[in-house]
Amino acid sequence: MSNNQKFYINGQWVEPLGSDTLEVINPATEEAITTIAMGTPADVDAAVAAAKAAFVTFSQTTREQRLELLDRMIEAYGERMGDIANTVSEEMGAPTALATRAQAPSGIGHLMFAKAALENFDFSESVGTTEVVYEPIGVCGFITPWNWPLNQIAAKVAPAIAAGCTMVLKPSEVAPLNAILFAEVMDAAGVPAGVFNLINGDGPTVGAAMSAHPDIDMMSFTGSTRAGIAVAQAAAPSVKRVAQELGGKSANIILDDADFEKVIGRDVAGMCSNSGQSCNAGTRMLVPAARMAEAAAIAKSAAEKIVVGPPDAEGTTVGPVVSQAQFTKVQGLIQKGIDEGATLEAGGVGRPEGLDTGFYVKPTVFSNVDPTMTIAEEEIFGPVLSIIGYEDEDDAIRIANDTVYGLSGYVSSSDLDHARAVARQIRTGMIHINGAALALDTPFGGYKQSGNGREFGAHGMKEFLEAKSIYGYNA
Repeated sequence: MSNNQKFYINGQWVEPLGSDTLEVINPATEEAITTIAMGTPADVDAAVAAAKAAFVTFSQTTREQRLELLDRMIEAYGERMGDIANTVSEEMGAPTALATRAQAPSGIGHLMFAKAALENFDFSESVGTTEVVYEPIGVCGFITPWNWPLNQIAAKVAPAIAAGCTMVLKPSEVAPLNAILFAEVMDAAGVPAGVFNLINGDGPTVGAAMSAHPDIDMMSFTGSTRAGIAVAQAAAPSVKRVAQELGGKSANIILDDADFEKVIGRDVAGMCSNSGQSCNAGTRMLVPAARMAEAAAIAKSAAEKIVVGPPDAEGTTVGPVVSQAQFTKVQGLIQKGIDEGATLEAGGVGRPEGLDTGFYVKPTVFSNVDPTMTIAEEEIFGPVLSIIGYEDEDDAIRIANDTVYGLSGYVSSSDLDHARAVARQIRTGMIHINGAALALDTPFGGYKQSGNGREFGAHGMKEFLEAKSIYGYNA
């Protein structure tokens, strides 16, 4: 990849203004793939200046012009889909099937749904003699994570383009190569110079400079709650808008009338997908206390059927976690669960048998977990499930809501009306009933310390617009 040591600023691949570099590590082999350039505040200044200049004209483009641009972006992305999937698999450990069928396609999905939102969006409305118009917010700063990298990049870039904004992207330095490919896609699509800019770097340097920059009008951040707080604090003096999609500790309520064998087996596999590195994973499984042993046995059997291995190996369903730091964190929390007295049903500390190299984690199931245990409260971001017993439905709802997070939730029942009634009482931004899939044209985001703002589709596009009232316009 020829652009690893460069940044994409003002429509050109340019040399960085600093000299720092960072190795990108393959988590399956623990070997370096390549090195990337690391940015400085001066690089941020250059990218923001380009975006600010481009906003003057791009904000005035028509709906039709932006629709044509999105069409070109979709076409260019499609041509690089295979490269993107291979890169994601190599740098963050997603199994080939997951990278090909979910990770890479999520990016083009957001481009398509942003186009659909733009086609039907009303940029003005009449209220008496006043006209309320919706205008692009300005220069946007994006900081994105490594776990679903293209999903989060495209979920910000696509609606911002649709709204008429310009932007500076800082992807995760842990898995940055997919973002370089994305920048190449944007270049191939003919995105006007300065509209999209890419800088690699770390949070304390590049992320902080972006968050505090007076010429960035909005920050959109996806990542940990701790880092999201830092972004908001740095952004506060300039009173810029901050949209955040942060951590989660989602409850999965299995109601007593659910098909335990089917539901628990499905949800253990789903929780372990992407090595458990999904912010909306159902990592707290709530089951009737009287049926704890039954649920634990089903979950144990399901976890032991999961195939952990190299991402490119046939049959692998779970690859490594992304880094040594993540591996160490997950191992520590598994040990914490053991130390605090949860019952270890499957998995545990250490690598799976036969995998001595790579950041592989055993799919782990704990039963008889008390809601106050560390593994029930902290976001682990690994394939670790905590099964918690509840006494009755009200107790299940109380436990589900007793968390600082509020991103997602899950409810399973053989009675749809029953599931609906419980779902409405869970304080989260999203609820999945009976395993229903995520929809890219509906709002994605959370309550409480899971963040603010919404992404995806028309709701995501609204995040990048300001409302202006023009009084007397219709007099």
